[in-house]
Amino acid sequence: MKTILLLLFFSIGTFVSIAQDINIKEIVKQADEKFRGTSSTGEMTMIIQRPMWSREVTMKNWTLGNEFSMIYITAPAKEKGQVFLKRHNEMWNWVPSIERMIKIPPSMMMQSWMGSDFTNDDLVRESSLVKDYEQRLVGEETINGYECYKVELIPYDDAPVVWGKIIMWISKEEYHWLKAEYYDEDNYLVNTEVLSEIKQMDDRKIPTHLEMIPADDEGNKTILIFKEINFNVNLKESFFSQQNMRRIR
Repeated sequence: MKTILLLLFFSIGTFVSIAQDINIKEIVKQADEKFRGTSSTGEMTMIIQRPMWSREVTMKNWTLGNEFSMIYITAPAKEKGQVFLKRHNEMWNWVPSIERMIKIPPSMMMQSWMGSDFTNDDLVRESSLVKDYEQRLVGEETINGYECYKVELIPYDDAPVVWGKIIMWISKEEYHWLKAEYYDEDNYLVNTEVLSEIKQMDDRKIPTHLEMIPADDEGNKTILIFKEINFNVNLKESFFSQQNMRRIR
């Protein structure tokens, strides 16, 4: 028993020493920024799967840092032309069929986005994984053959976030974001995010297949496939305006 306790003590001590040598905040930042760069444009397909049916939505998106993003729905015909805009902490939805601009309040950030398993916050990332959460290395695991850091993110008390806790798995090499678990304020698991199919997109390799799986709805999941992404493109803040929402194609 004494030998086991000594081994346990030294293994814990070794892990703490390793954790102290790792800048986990920088690792989370790099994993997150892989998907956007300083700016980006792209095309995506979202597949909403339910036990009895599925539907597909295609879209274009533009981002500038962590403060500006725009999504334009290209199909199906019923939703084509809808635009979602994020500017700083505000989110707007342009609905061309009724020619109406709708402001989405913070209270609706946890609402389903277009009937999918993504929330409004997932698509426009109102919160910042680096600024709004405290990051802590809690372990190391292997995901699909990749050795990963297991990171716990706990929101700061005054942070404008929707999650009570996030657990992330980030590969040690190239810092690929491969999995995340999202918990509510009562520490119940809400969604599990699984990323795979790492491919070259413009100047970097990133996971191009994302699945969002709700914990309490068996047989439900939403798949997001990144078709094309160009990084560090020439975009200005003025592009992300309500006026441009009506013109974008």
